[in-house]
Amino acid sequence: MESHTIKGRWGVLDGKRSAVLRRARQCAALTIPGLLPPQGATQETELPTPWQGLGARGTNNLSSKLLLAMFPPNSPFYRIKIDDKTLAQLSTNADAKTKAEEGLSKMERSIMDEIEGMMLRVSAFEALKQLIVTGNSLVFIEGDSVRVYRLDQYCVKRDPMGNVLEIVTKEDISVLLLPDSVRVSIGARQRKPEDTVELYTRVERTKTGWTVAQEAGDVNIPDASGSYPLDRCPWIPLRWSAIMGEDYGRGLIEEYLGDLNSLEVLSQAVVEGAAAAAKLLMMVNPNGTTDAKKVSEAENLAVIEGNAEDVTCLQAGKFADFQVAKDMILELKRDLAFAFMLNTSVQRDGERVTAEEIRYMAQELEDSLGGVYSVLAREFQLPLINIIRAQMERAGKLPKLPKKIVKLVITTGLEALGRTHELQKLNTFMQELEPIKEAAQEYLNIPNYMTRVGTGVGLDTTGLVLAEEDVQASRAEAAKKAQMLELAKTGAAAKVAGGVMDGIKEGKIDPSAMAAGPATAGAQ
Repeated sequence: MESHTIKGRWGVLDGKRSAVLRRARQCAALTIPGLLPPQGATQETELPTPWQGLGARGTNNLSSKLLLAMFPPNSPFYRIKIDDKTLAQLSTNADAKTKAEEGLSKMERSIMDEIEGMMLRVSAFEALKQLIVTGNSLVFIEGDSVRVYRLDQYCVKRDPMGNVLEIVTKEDISVLLLPDSVRVSIGARQRKPEDTVELYTRVERTKTGWTVAQEAGDVNIPDASGSYPLDRCPWIPLRWSAIMGEDYGRGLIEEYLGDLNSLEVLSQAVVEGAAAAAKLLMMVNPNGTTDAKKVSEAENLAVIEGNAEDVTCLQAGKFADFQVAKDMILELKRDLAFAFMLNTSVQRDGERVTAEEIRYMAQELEDSLGGVYSVLAREFQLPLINIIRAQMERAGKLPKLPKKIVKLVITTGLEALGRTHELQKLNTFMQELEPIKEAAQEYLNIPNYMTRVGTGVGLDTTGLVLAEEDVQASRAEAAKKAQMLELAKTGAAAKVAGGVMDGIKEGKIDPSAMAAGPATAGAQ
């Protein structure tokens, strides 16, 4: 019978994730052991050191690439958009539409400023490493702080569709952080700051939202109880891969565990073999004329009596075996470099490797993360923005927006991949039109092309590319100015001609002198 305490619930869920936890620890031992230490390890426990560093280097490299792709610096990774029906209504009023877009853009910048102040990227980088190695991570957002839980610090329960139903965390905290009533109940009235107690937190989903409760030493903490709306829960359980019917995800390292394990074994064998082969031992024939003591004590360039054939150097003679192991190690490293998107995997061996080939291979590797982007956008980026926006609304930093009118759209990750492919198609299209460039210009919609290019590179062209009516108005204004300038020149010429005619009538100008040329007229 299950216990009704949170500690009892932890025991039930903990037993169901033992296989996942054991597998995750194997993955951590081959990459970065500190991400998920062995069971029972403490801060004083010496962690195992892998024989190869490719696992750690690949994990850090891929985490950095994901971090830059999902949270680009100085650029929002989302957009606040108005639904199509409301946008159609606003289209009839240009001023209202412009003001609405400006207001939403200002809100986007405010939320990004709040995120920058939270130092979110530090915690996100740690969470991404946990996802790559163990496949799971739990992010908790409270005020300005973001905390990341390891897989051994929380349990999660999902329905068959992958929706989270329950989260239980376990951590050790100082007894001094507990309320006085709870400390008295657990008998910790007189304790030192270093004394700790197990704190259990349970987050459970209901029909209308989430409920939160905490226990310390089997004693409920009343002040910790609370509730959250369905889309505003500050606990965000993450998965690297979403597997239907399973409560936990599987990490990238688990998919390549065989290659990493083989690389680990071969690296250990080669390193130990190389150390043994590097040991230098001189052997002297006991029946020879050379004195072994004189050989060992002789200084460099010293002259001793003896026979060179009596002295030999001990050799392992395992070069061919080491060469086989080395070739296998290089092949495993090359395969794993592709999995970790290392730069060494992009450029093949060869004297003539074109830049286009490198770009193509890099794009192929980037495309392989499409599934990961879609999972992280739905389970990490969208909940993150909803939580931060809710906190800012409660603090009065943002106005409350109606949910039925405004929606959040992630613009990085999978969306960025789609824009990149669209840009490549546009570039290919323009290259194919190069032979008929002059004739094709007449049929191209240049403003539309410029807008699509801006979208492809992730640039908002609003206010940058003029609308067709603005271009026509500008052309009309330029034509009007040119016409007025031409009229002004014509009027000035007519005025000069009229002055000449008046001068001839009054006898001040001699027509014959004008006919003789400028020089004669000047002499007159």
